[in-house]
Amino acid sequence: MLSVQDLVVSLGPDKAPIDIVSSVSFGIGKGEILGLVGESGCGKSMTSLAVMGLLPRPGPRIRRGQIVLAGSDVTQLQPWQRVEAGHGRMAMIFQEPMTSLNPVRRIGDQIVEAVRVHDGLTGAAATARARELLEMVRIPDAALQLSAYPHQLSGGQRQRIMIAIALACRPQVLIADEPTTALDVTIQIQILGLLRELCNRLDMAILFITHDMGVIAQLADRVAVMYAGRILETAATTALFGRPAHHYTRGLMDCMPASHPSARRLPTIPGQAPRPGMIAAGCAFAPRCSAVRDVCRDEAPPRVEIAAEHEALCAFPIEAGRTT
Repeated sequence: MLSVQDLVVSLGPDKAPIDIVSSVSFGIGKGEILGLVGESGCGKSMTSLAVMGLLPRPGPRIRRGQIVLAGSDVTQLQPWQRVEAGHGRMAMIFQEPMTSLNPVRRIGDQIVEAVRVHDGLTGAAATARARELLEMVRIPDAALQLSAYPHQLSGGQRQRIMIAIALACRPQVLIADEPTTALDVTIQIQILGLLRELCNRLDMAILFITHDMGVIAQLADRVAVMYAGRILETAATTALFGRPAHHYTRGLMDCMPASHPSARRLPTIPGQAPRPGMIAAGCAFAPRCSAVRDVCRDEAPPRVEIAAEHEALCAFPIEAGRTT
């Protein structure tokens, strides 16, 4: 449903661009959830904004690459152009629903607006569709909640409202940018379960962005691990957690509390991720890698095939494979 090939997002003048997303490629099929995971500032959200056509202007721009949605190239189209051309079946859920919802408009009006734009419904038909969407995301007393304001709802309910608005355009691809970060654990589990159910029922492709490896383990079918604007490892979720190949992936997993149930102090990855434009030659993770060698600092790492559909961008992966 979605194919991203060699995506480069840059800042600065054309003669001296600074790449903040560098040669990112991935694909998502129908009914599949791809988890995009990495530390804050590694380029996950910028990738999602580029895919959605929501990069702020002036500012970051797509310098190279291709974004194909259901067979149509939408790389250079603005969101309204995608809708006019019939390619508008992509939606996004943001991290904090309270900043995404209009605080002075009723919930029903905000859902009806999306229904009117994408389905052309008005009046009672639009209201009925809005109520149907609230019921789909399991909002109790859906008809009553249409007249509520965002501040009258809990954080979990507001996030369900955002999912309902996203579903109004009947998306083929849904991008969820850390949608559970601001929620408590019990509500988080409910939202994750809802996304999985909707993915299966509606046969959507979902790109789920997070920094939480535990969430990835629960939800994703496949995983792409991102660092410094690059995807360092891709694999099926079971393969990644059973046999991580990149040292960064291993570091993220070692930081999980479940990996050290009796430890008083959790291990950390030393140092910080490099800022855009400050990445030296060689592997971007080399300054923080426990297995770094001289060649890692001097030469760009090769993409190594660990197993079928499991690749790592590393010259010395944890489990060596075949260089491609």
